[in-house]
Amino acid sequence: MTRTIVASASREIVIGFDQPFCVIGERINPTGRKKLAAEMIEGNFETVIRDALEQVAAGATMLDVNAGVTSVNPNETEPALLVQTLEIVQNLVDVPLSIDSSVTAAIEAALKVAKGRPLINSVTGEEEKLEAILPLCRKYDVPVVAISNDETGISMDPDVRFAVAKKIVERAMDHGIKPEDVVVDPLVMPIGALGDAGRQVFQLLRRLRDELKVNTTCGLSNISFGLPHRHGINAGFIPMVIGAGMTSAIMNPCRPQEMEAVRAANVLNGTDANCANWIMTYRDHKPAEPGAAAAPVAPPPAAGGRRGGRAARAGAGARLE
Repeated sequence: MTRTIVASASREIVIGFDQPFCVIGERINPTGRKKLAAEMIEGNFETVIRDALEQVAAGATMLDVNAGVTSVNPNETEPALLVQTLEIVQNLVDVPLSIDSSVTAAIEAALKVAKGRPLINSVTGEEEKLEAILPLCRKYDVPVVAISNDETGISMDPDVRFAVAKKIVERAMDHGIKPEDVVVDPLVMPIGALGDAGRQVFQLLRRLRDELKVNTTCGLSNISFGLPHRHGINAGFIPMVIGAGMTSAIMNPCRPQEMEAVRAANVLNGTDANCANWIMTYRDHKPAEPGAAAAPVAPPPAAGGRRGGRAARAGAGARLE
């Protein structure tokens, strides 16, 4: 059974098909968050601290830590800021961390101060990235997220994305890195733009599980980008990808609807032994108050009538959350 081990200074977590779904909290990331980026540049980490504590309290298994506040001279500015952010977070919470950066120097700087066994996020199938990141994985004995794209970009063909993932796993083995230390991101496309994005990722996950036998992750909210009521889509997506073989996801654990879907999937997948976590979390749960607003229910069709109407199309341009 494939098992990817990550750890903080005091806590070890196993990512695997027979383990509870690993929730990697996404909030410590200034991408698309101008206020957070400005705070971090100024040396203000109040939001980082709050996000770290809130995500762990909400049930995050791990936290992703990103300090990419600017595209101007990131090789000079990002290493020190990532180290500072990482040290603050790992001294605050006891969950394993994911070191998230596209700057190789920043990743290595963070690895030098990281406690336990963090996850590197990430490497792609590009030759330059493979030769920069894989030696670091070997040197520091840490697992890595492998994103299924290369110099040609992101293919819309799931077979091509599988081939890129296979290439990365094989190249990792050439560097002495075991397949269980490669966590593949098959790349989730927005369902609002690509109608078969869901079927694509389900197909890919089954192949990655059955053929490469690797653990997997994704940016979960990508599936709902551009659609209204995104958390409903995300929550529906979670048990389906878990059923197809996904073992972790980078997501927002502070969304109760999505975390409820994770916990329910763990129960139904047999990874919440005796439903213990579900019972501990929801035993005092109270239903909505009588008279609370509810979605209107359409009346049944008249005898002999047809069920008509088209499903409303999702509007584009909803903000990424």
